[in-house]
Amino acid sequence: MKTERIDLPMSEIPDKWYNIVPDLPRPPDPPLHPGTGKPVTAEDMAPIFPMGLLAQEMSGDPWIDIPDEVREVYKYFRPTPVYRAHNLEKALDTPAHIYYKHEGTNPAGSHKPNTAIAQAYYNKIEGVKRIATETGAGQWGSALAMACSIFDMQCTVYMVRISYDQKPGRRVMMNTWGAECFPSPSDRTEIGRNILAETPDSPGSLGIAISEAIEDCVKHDDTRYSLGSVLNHVLLHQTVIGQEAMKQMELAGEYPDIIIGCHGGGSNFAGLTFPFVGRKLKEGKETRIIAAEPSASPSLTRGPYEYDFGDIGGMTPLLRMYTLGHGFVPAPIHAGGLRYHGAAPLTSLLVNEGVVEARAFNQLECYESAVQFARTERWISAPETSHAIRCAIAEAQKCRETGEKKVILFNWSGHGLLDLSGYEAYFSGKLTDYSMPQKDLDDGLASLPHIPGR
Repeated sequence: MKTERIDLPMSEIPDKWYNIVPDLPRPPDPPLHPGTGKPVTAEDMAPIFPMGLLAQEMSGDPWIDIPDEVREVYKYFRPTPVYRAHNLEKALDTPAHIYYKHEGTNPAGSHKPNTAIAQAYYNKIEGVKRIATETGAGQWGSALAMACSIFDMQCTVYMVRISYDQKPGRRVMMNTWGAECFPSPSDRTEIGRNILAETPDSPGSLGIAISEAIEDCVKHDDTRYSLGSVLNHVLLHQTVIGQEAMKQMELAGEYPDIIIGCHGGGSNFAGLTFPFVGRKLKEGKETRIIAAEPSASPSLTRGPYEYDFGDIGGMTPLLRMYTLGHGFVPAPIHAGGLRYHGAAPLTSLLVNEGVVEARAFNQLECYESAVQFARTERWISAPETSHAIRCAIAEAQKCRETGEKKVILFNWSGHGLLDLSGYEAYFSGKLTDYSMPQKDLDDGLASLPHIPGR
């Protein structure tokens, strides 16, 4: 069996995060205050986020130093390896060279600790006692639970109900690291109680869980809110992935023609691709960069580019992004981390400017590709990760048809060892497609807000 693993020494852990904002084709649209419609200030957001993270959220500096305390924790699992997928290439009979960056080597099992550790640290040094957050499939909740354990902080997680029921192992992980985890919508918040009164069997959504976590935060002075995706500072922290991957591809003697990441809110996609996007923008590299999203929640491929709330309760600032409407509740697919109505504003801008492209895949074809990946490369992938695998396989199959020898790099963003119920459903024929019908899109877009003064 031929394998190829490309490692970096610990000394190559990045000491700075890359901020793509100065390199964008145009300045990003500002977040707007939900009440006034005016651009938000750091003071507006101070009751929710610590000032250290707000400074990063609004920064125009191209590089931001990673604190030594954060890098010390990164040493538990970084740098992560890049693998050459020889066995998958052989199975596909493709001339393409397929590489994947493996972000499942940490205790939480996904890319999420890259920002969870940073966010816990900045909250800790500003005296925050507890962090409230949401989670979809549970990768983010378990990563933040681990990070809060490292920095001796309390953690409360609102987990989307369908994933809470489908993935009990994730909530057990959170409990084991000391966090409390509640199914969302819950009876702990006003927004949760209102939704349960209208829809007692609601499967939940990230938009609902975000509202609950923010409500929890603003009602407790010792608590701040933490988000695992979407926002600028979250994407910033993830760029350690792409920085390492650049060096590893140099060691491989190749440069990617195609770079792929699954996309829900945008954190793992941005983490791998943004350093390469920066090179594309500054040096004219002709790399195709693809965001692979679920057809059940296809914000980038079917949503309009509009201002919308990040949550269902309208408590967040308004963000300019591709959105299905904050009232949209996605179908209960197993890729719970991708069940989001919106998308990162920075990714959205790049899609709108034609720098990045997006493709949507249904969960049946994604599971088929994940099984093929497991039987060739041996790793059992998270349902979210399977979307990137599906896209990479589709591009490699094109290379087989055209004879082009392209280099494909994708982010293997996490393992599926706690998501085996989805594989069981796939093998038993119980897994469904869940492509979004037009009516659901129309209903979601009806919730788009009126912005005062605009």
